[in-house]
Amino acid sequence: MNSAYCSPLNRSVPPAQTGEFRPLALGRHRVWPPVVLAPMAGVTNPPFRSLCRSFGAGLYVSEMITARPLVERNQKTDKLASFAPDEPIRSLQLYGVDPYYVGEAARRLTGEGRVDHLDLNFGCPVRKVTRRGGGAAIPCKPKLLANIVRAAVSGAGNIPVTIKFRLGIHDELLTFLESGRIGQEEGCAYVALHARTAAQLYDGQARWAAIGELKQRVQRIPVLGNGDIWEAQDALRMLRETDCDGVVVGRGCLGRPWLFRDLCDVFDGREPQDPPNLGEICQIMLQHARALSDWLGEAHAMRQFRKHATWYTKGFRGSARMRDTLMHVESLQALSDVLGLLDASEPFPLGSMRVPRGKTSGTQTVALPEGYLDTLDDATPPEPEGDADGEGG
Repeated sequence: MNSAYCSPLNRSVPPAQTGEFRPLALGRHRVWPPVVLAPMAGVTNPPFRSLCRSFGAGLYVSEMITARPLVERNQKTDKLASFAPDEPIRSLQLYGVDPYYVGEAARRLTGEGRVDHLDLNFGCPVRKVTRRGGGAAIPCKPKLLANIVRAAVSGAGNIPVTIKFRLGIHDELLTFLESGRIGQEEGCAYVALHARTAAQLYDGQARWAAIGELKQRVQRIPVLGNGDIWEAQDALRMLRETDCDGVVVGRGCLGRPWLFRDLCDVFDGREPQDPPNLGEICQIMLQHARALSDWLGEAHAMRQFRKHATWYTKGFRGSARMRDTLMHVESLQALSDVLGLLDASEPFPLGSMRVPRGKTSGTQTVALPEGYLDTLDDATPPEPEGDADGEGG
């Protein structure tokens, strides 16, 4: 890679040495490189997972699927829980607040042979999720957390179950060490930590030191780190600085699915390639939009693709004007026509490797049910969840 594309933070980071890192063990599967696509609502559907996988190997997890509608055989939820025929590891993130429904959902998915891996979401910081006691609020109640994980592991049988969580609600209520212990004791295949609190949302820097602290406490199963993987070399730095076993990549791949190619390169001892120019990105955009249209239908797909168009074009000359035009595109042909007007030779913008895409809002006061923190030993599930539509955390 041209050093101009590499941030000063990573210019002296060498690729991995042979044998420096190990594949991620996940039941009967071995994942190399030890890289996981973070579940993201409305993003990590089958078309996006297939697109990312076309650039490199790894573990590609579905968007968050709510347990209760799945148990009740809701048609929309069943579609979201589907996989492309060529997905080698069918990895699904399951969300629920009630051990019964989580266990039954796991039992249904595995009994019908629909998944190879289940991930449980305990990191979602979205207000409409936490205010009902779900997502990032659950680890505040370790008995409830343990009951949910136990039910999932029991229902999944031989299928590996993993969990993902945050540091805690805020700096005065950190729960990640206890969550990691519970994951290990209840039979999880790995635990993953997004090294921010729920109050932080996606603000500031992820606290990688906490990943190292969790690794010191949880030693019988792999520990994965999540947060601020913008360049492939960031993953190597995280593993080297924290001794964790793998990385979870979220916002860093939005509009940049070739990040997984770069990750494969550095873990296999190679320097990453230069990022694609605008013409090559336009071809990736069309590939993505066509796959979305095949899955959702053209009209729905083009509406959903608008956020992706914003991420793909960020930082290019005239990108604000370009995005305004793309926001009004309603067909694949119109998208192709608009992209055909751009300067295909324009190189990827210098300095854009670490520009955040997706969620970039500031901090928040975490919304919780009234009196939720008064009874942390309570294992009673919160009120039944609806079709939670939040981030993966």
